[in-house]
Amino acid sequence: MKKKRLEIEYSYDFELIGIISPLKGYKIAWEINNWLDVKLVREPDLQVTFKKNVEATFSYYSYHSEASVLKLFRNKPIESDQNRSVLVSEFPHYDFILLNQSDDPDKSNRLQEVLRNIPSVELVAFIPLSALKAKDYFIF
Repeated sequence: MKKKRLEIEYSYDFELIGIISPLKGYKIAWEINNWLDVKLVREPDLQVTFKKNVEATFSYYSYHSEASVLKLFRNKPIESDQNRSVLVSEFPHYDFILLNQSDDPDKSNRLQEVLRNIPSVELVAFIPLSALKAKDYFIF
């Protein structure tokens, strides 16, 4: 019997920004809410299955408006998970990953500038999607 293979091409219409900050997730979400005048809200934890059926749980916050979507993910798993997996394995030094999905191409640069002005944020950097193996984790 001949096998058929289903191939799906996803469109990655978002940008990722890496953030280094010593703050807890709820505190950095609060800071971003104040500086950007948005309302990031805690969502149910994201459960990701890595290779060899290793599962990890990541906390995240999201904000949806008509013009944009922001999602703030913790790059390291919740403390109760014993594994050492990170959400974006190519960039393990980032504490948080901010997903920005917007129609405005200049919004990412303005967003990075505002994030750099937050006193508790040590580093903000753009993450190229071409460098990620697991960009499918962000499609849900």
